[in-house]
Amino acid sequence: MSHKVMHICLSSGWGGLEMYPARIIPELRRQGGEVHGLALAGSRVAASLAEAGVTPVTVASKARALLAVPKLLGYLRGQDIDVLHCHKSSDLRLGALLVTLMPGLKLFFTDHMGVTRPKKDLYHRWAYGRVTTLFSISEATRQRNLVAFPLPAERIQRLYLGIDPTPYAPCLVAPARQALRDALNIPPGAVAIGLPGRLTAGKGQAEWIEALKALHEKAPDLAWQGVLIGGLHADEGSNEDYVACLRERVSSSGLDTRITFTGFRKDLPRLFEALDIVCVPSRNEAFGLTVIEAMAAAKPVIGAASGAIPELIDADTGRLAPPGDADAWATAMAELATDAALRERLGAAAQQRIEQHFTLTAHVEALRRAYQG
Repeated sequence: MSHKVMHICLSSGWGGLEMYPARIIPELRRQGGEVHGLALAGSRVAASLAEAGVTPVTVASKARALLAVPKLLGYLRGQDIDVLHCHKSSDLRLGALLVTLMPGLKLFFTDHMGVTRPKKDLYHRWAYGRVTTLFSISEATRQRNLVAFPLPAERIQRLYLGIDPTPYAPCLVAPARQALRDALNIPPGAVAIGLPGRLTAGKGQAEWIEALKALHEKAPDLAWQGVLIGGLHADEGSNEDYVACLRERVSSSGLDTRITFTGFRKDLPRLFEALDIVCVPSRNEAFGLTVIEAMAAAKPVIGAASGAIPELIDADTGRLAPPGDADAWATAMAELATDAALRERLGAAAQQRIEQHFTLTAHVEALRRAYQG
């Protein structure tokens, strides 16, 4: 049975949570689903839904969405929609109200953030009580969800995120790869150590710079270049004060020529080809989408031994290091930087792991089974 689903994301921000609906829509459609969307007017979420081929229903604000409930009920009935899927906890108020007023609707919620505070007061018991299934994007978040939410364990399902690995498969010929490395100021023969992601404190860029400083002190003759990938401005999701602090830290560490700030890039799959090692030092990652993207690109990943990252990486596919331990990170970097054969072996195993366990096709198949169940 094919369900008609409306994804609800009333967010003005832009991150993995907001990108998710548009990212899965093509695969949902390919598998026979009919997809609708509800977003804030003028938001990047609304634009992303339109780019994915869905003309979203829009509201001016979350308050306006509540006032528009009669109109939304008419739309749901007119389109014969039977599934609602929310992605922000604040949107559950609307979702729960629609389900209450339209019996027969199923309500799903994905906890993209990994909630840490209990939500068991009267309001949350009412709202979450109307949720058919809550999706946890890792086992780490599921364990927190079991404690935080007023739901029985059978209604909290772990559902790993997935990607289409095809765009990440290496495809550049040697001259094109070298030209890209030249553009990123990676010297010939240097090992490129990259960190992709939003430039915010939780992503660990400051700790990564400290680790590179320790690497320089540990192995002064090792040729390497750090590549920091991410927007430098607030409208690109980054914290501009934090970016300024990172630049100062790089300068005070004497690494001005050793670390490249790329700014925002849309060609991440190709940038991975220019790198030799990818680092993800986030302290409390709820999943680690960047980890599986790098693995799909056949790159060895050094990840933080915290949050959900240890669920993705093992000794056969990469390395783990305690978050904030600059010496441990420098040791892992040195091990991979000095052994090209090891990097190739780990990268190949990482790519195979993604193809077996973390594809978008498998993710959407599990999603559709839950809708049907």
